[in-house]
Amino acid sequence: MKSVDQSNTRQQLLEAAAEVFAERGFDAATVREICDKAGTNIASVNYHFRDKEGLYAEVLKYALHRANVKYPAALGLKPRATVEERLRAFIRSFLLRIFEEGPQAWHGKLMLREMVKPTAALDALVEAEIRPMAGQVQSIVRELLGARATPAQVRLSAMSVVSQILFYHHCRPVITRIFPDLKFDAREIDRLSEHIAEFSLAALKPKRKG
Repeated sequence: MKSVDQSNTRQQLLEAAAEVFAERGFDAATVREICDKAGTNIASVNYHFRDKEGLYAEVLKYALHRANVKYPAALGLKPRATVEERLRAFIRSFLLRIFEEGPQAWHGKLMLREMVKPTAALDALVEAEIRPMAGQVQSIVRELLGARATPAQVRLSAMSVVSQILFYHHCRPVITRIFPDLKFDAREIDRLSEHIAEFSLAALKPKRKG
């Protein structure tokens, strides 16, 4: 059983590494800088995570788990929520996770770096965390499209919903230059969430024949 001090050291390393990796990226970050920030020695990384790669993989999972706990996909919806309500909650929670601000807002920055330059850690993260989320949005989309929808239609439509969300995050440097008054604060996130939901719901109405 790990001692309290060992558990604290592991947590300190995770939080220090999350900050450093988010700001510098995997390649530029150094174990020494992470350990200095955590107030630990370099050997502690080997003890708890094996090496830098192992630490980074755990940081990715930790940051996403923390974001999911704070902003779960259902956002407190009741079990009998409508499919439209579930879509709105999925979109809003996704936006809140990637646009979170503050000293522990690591998830959005880390994932943006992974999209630009994927590491070996992304494979495990996709299987453990991201694939289940993809299943959630596909389930919502399948219900909205109706029984006649093909697997390809469901897949493409789900990716279109997610793409609208990610556009604002990945293209933020350009968007804020074109619209310098646009601030991605809570009010704007609510507005974007509603727009994406309405736009998606209009596109996902089952097509009638004849």
